[in-house]
Amino acid sequence: MQTTSNSRDPTRQPTPDPGSTFRVGQRVHFIGQPRRIGTVKYVGPVEGYSGIWIGVDWDADGEGKHDGSHNEVSYFTARGSDTASFVRSHNLSPGVALLEALETRYRTASTKEEEDEMYVLSTRNKRVSVELLGKHKIEDKVSRFEELTSASLSYLGVSFPGSPDHVSSTLPSLKELDLSGNLLANWEDIGIICEGLPALTALNLSNNAISPDIFNAPQLNNIRVLVLNQTGVVWKQVEVLKDSLPYVEELHLMGNNLREITPVSSTVVQGFNFLRLLNLENNCISAWDEIVKLSQLRSLDQIFLNNNNLNNVWYPDFGGLDEVPFKSLSGLFLGSNNIEDLESVDSLNSFPKLMDIRLSENPVADHGKGGVPRFVFIARLAKVQILNGSEISPRERKESEIRYVRLVMSKSHGSSEEIRRLHPRFVELKEFHGLEDERPSTGASGPQKMASGLISISLKCVGASMGEKPPLLKKLPGTTTVGKLKNLCVSFFKLKSIKPVLFLQEEGSPLPTLLEDDMESLIELGVGNQSTILVDERP
Repeated sequence: MQTTSNSRDPTRQPTPDPGSTFRVGQRVHFIGQPRRIGTVKYVGPVEGYSGIWIGVDWDADGEGKHDGSHNEVSYFTARGSDTASFVRSHNLSPGVALLEALETRYRTASTKEEEDEMYVLSTRNKRVSVELLGKHKIEDKVSRFEELTSASLSYLGVSFPGSPDHVSSTLPSLKELDLSGNLLANWEDIGIICEGLPALTALNLSNNAISPDIFNAPQLNNIRVLVLNQTGVVWKQVEVLKDSLPYVEELHLMGNNLREITPVSSTVVQGFNFLRLLNLENNCISAWDEIVKLSQLRSLDQIFLNNNNLNNVWYPDFGGLDEVPFKSLSGLFLGSNNIEDLESVDSLNSFPKLMDIRLSENPVADHGKGGVPRFVFIARLAKVQILNGSEISPRERKESEIRYVRLVMSKSHGSSEEIRRLHPRFVELKEFHGLEDERPSTGASGPQKMASGLISISLKCVGASMGEKPPLLKKLPGTTTVGKLKNLCVSFFKLKSIKPVLFLQEEGSPLPTLLEDDMESLIELGVGNQSTILVDERP
């Protein structure tokens, strides 16, 4: 049988404990391994083995040996084929009270073995013991619990609060508490903990498998920051907790497989009058309609939606709404989604205060999938001040807008109405920067006019076998193609038998852009004055 015990032969265990203290649904961790956490799924005998066994379904894949079955007998259904074990009760911990974990974390003295491991090697390869500067002063401070304002009790097996009065008298000043990775399973216990900590304003409950049933909503009036990452919480629970969190300012709900926002008594989420930051990263939301349900949260300043499945973005109509949609939103983070249309990008201009945007790792920003470079985003987004975590300087904005206008002029062959539809800011930017229509023209009065005059660019060799060559400043026609520029680089830098590869290095972009189409011109690629072209070599 696939079991976990201290004996190689489960049949030789001591007298079984008939009055097992474990129950189905209880959260436990393996003795001595507080990060090995699971849920009790079975308590009872196992055919062919004496005594009572505890069937545990572990949280992490690979922690078990089977799926809850043994010798073709199914005792319970586990999450996966290798997440379940049968364990003797003395190998499991049902958890400890909050203050016991506090003692363990802050008052347990370092063992001699731990202190012996703190050393450096001398020049003669001998161990020299190291003592942390101020160690005793720090230990003395954190051991005075009444002065603690912040405590981290992550992965210490906390499963119940203990006496609220004792908690309150022990930790009267505690403002921030990290209880991530413990065994807390119901909101009643969480409420008791908060009741015993009157100064508490920030609570992290990540990686606790909290029951979806909330029978008595706890009072969390003082909580300003609540972190519920990887807890399995769904929006219905958030709605139940709403009245218990009247002053919450930050709510973190990462990694909960959320697919929808489900308001209780309206088409949009109401309440949460002080909520400034909502973190919905690493979920499964695919429809922007779900996010629109958050548009009436009057104080909402930042929404984190990285690593979801969103396909597009649009700004909702005002009709039937009490407030201007997303009236306070200044930060919208949409990295690693499936957005591929520029209409979604253009719609971001309709958000009244939006100025910090993340669009990286979307198809619309992936050059390999037909996406556009950074300067196009900057030009199309009128109010954005920070893009993909990088601040946009006035100079970068000006250069990006000019490059964008020239790019549109070089490629547009449709009607003015079609240009306005595809490039909503084109006419505005063209007039603002005083740019004339510079498309190629021919006539009897003179030779063809160059598409954008001369462009001043810097050419910099970066290839390993090219040697150290000083950068070159060159003025080239905007009609110069990538293929022509490659030939010029071979001549400029005397690159014998080397086939150059060109990259455009842009301000604010973490990686340079490969210029791979030999037929495209500099103006078509948006290369402007003072641009830097990196000259590399084929591997």
